[in-house]
Amino acid sequence: MIQIIKNRIGAILCLTLALQWTGVKGQQAPQYTQYMYNTTVLNSGYTGTSANFEANVLYRTQWVGLDGAPETQSFTIQGRTGKRIGLGLTAVNDNIGASNNVKVNGHFAYELPTGQKTKLSLGLNAGLDILNIDWSKGIYSDDLDPVFSENLNETRPMFGVGAYFYSDRWYLGLSTDNFLNSEIYSDDDRAVTDRKSQYYFMAGYVMDLSSSVKFKPAMLTKHVAGTPLTLDVSANFLLQEKVSLGVAYRYDDAVSILAGLHFAKRFFVGYAYDYSLTGLDNYNDGSHEIILKYSVFDVNKRALSPRFF
Repeated sequence: MIQIIKNRIGAILCLTLALQWTGVKGQQAPQYTQYMYNTTVLNSGYTGTSANFEANVLYRTQWVGLDGAPETQSFTIQGRTGKRIGLGLTAVNDNIGASNNVKVNGHFAYELPTGQKTKLSLGLNAGLDILNIDWSKGIYSDDLDPVFSENLNETRPMFGVGAYFYSDRWYLGLSTDNFLNSEIYSDDDRAVTDRKSQYYFMAGYVMDLSSSVKFKPAMLTKHVAGTPLTLDVSANFLLQEKVSLGVAYRYDDAVSILAGLHFAKRFFVGYAYDYSLTGLDNYNDGSHEIILKYSVFDVNKRALSPRFF
């Protein structure tokens, strides 16, 4: 009986989430609980600030047990190519209900020294945003509704900017991955996608609690016109510069636990589990997210910097 309820709610969720792409409201970007380790996807200014070379992959499955619930994969490769220049590439694949959204961006950043220990990195990203909606994946009461008579395929350009201001102990970031809004109508003028800009503000800090324990609070806000502001806050503890443990809270949405391990000098693997605080908490088994990073650090910079952002 519970499984039948889950399937029905999942079907409704699948259609509801897909309809967000054809309504007049702006859609939210993918959620990341481990945003502090996946920064390039959100802020082009971060490109090249953390390592000579860095690559990471992330997989997130949200609201496990509900059909059509969000599922996201991201890939990033970026690094420093000179004293002040960073280059990178990001790809994000996001599935929600009947919709599939792929974003591919190239990144460029230039770093400016602003003080003895502070730097400002200014970044640009440019690429493509590809949206596909396959209505055959949905369940609806009226199969003759013209809104669902044809699938949607849309490709639009992306152009965004980011600023990342940081020292060896803290960072502040402000960015958008796309300034270019767009509205697309179907042939019968009944369906429309309203693709609005996402704006991000992020911050983090590292505090030494002892010679072997560092405290790393972080926050991320996301805003898009037509939807509520999203606020994420987290508190991580880094033990012996190897093991990371923490908790997080997404306002009015979820609480999370995080764990990570630095190993073999260049690798980091992180895991996060979200417990939903919304009305869906009785019908799903939570959300899971895993990230794997490979980093080649400048030896001198690594020795002086405890950031690990």
